[in-house]
Amino acid sequence: MSNTTEPIRIAVAEASAILRSGVTSVLKRLSNLKVQPIEVHTLDALKDCIQAHCPDILIINPNFCGYFDLAGFKESENCSALKCISLITGIMDPSLLAQYDDTISIFDDMEIIATKISVLQDIGPEKESEEQEALSSREKEIVVCIVKGMTNKEIAETLFLSIHTVITHRRNITRKLQIHSSAGLTIYAIVNKLIDIKEVK
Repeated sequence: MSNTTEPIRIAVAEASAILRSGVTSVLKRLSNLKVQPIEVHTLDALKDCIQAHCPDILIINPNFCGYFDLAGFKESENCSALKCISLITGIMDPSLLAQYDDTISIFDDMEIIATKISVLQDIGPEKESEEQEALSSREKEIVVCIVKGMTNKEIAETLFLSIHTVITHRRNITRKLQIHSSAGLTIYAIVNKLIDIKEVK
């Protein structure tokens, strides 16, 4: 597992200043992750960045400089271990994306981006599985209700609980999972098969 006290160095390679600075801004605001973004806008700047900063992750538009030959670049710069995320800004040929470790879209929220970076950096998977086990069956029922968009009152009525008990369960769920938004709980519930994506409002 990676050492989370050291900042994660992430190079952002994108020709558009608006997109590049937007991604950088999001990276700086990710909760629970200390990220040091490095912006690059040309191929030469990217090569210099690889040599000077040794980034942990490269987020790059597959159309960077017309077409970015990821395999060729890794070989020429001797950085085969570099984790690479493609930045999706429009319709993209799926075959182009197969060589990347993951993808992020300009429509992804911060929770999704943070999760993908954490997975690539191997931050906390053991902790996640322990926490998932720590959820009681009642807490899992409440997660499903939250994801369905129910209010505390509706959850209390559905599960025959007091509102105070529902609030206590919600507080415990937040503490165990360290997830503070409905969007984050939705992702958690879908990934852990607590709910089918069709049931999400």
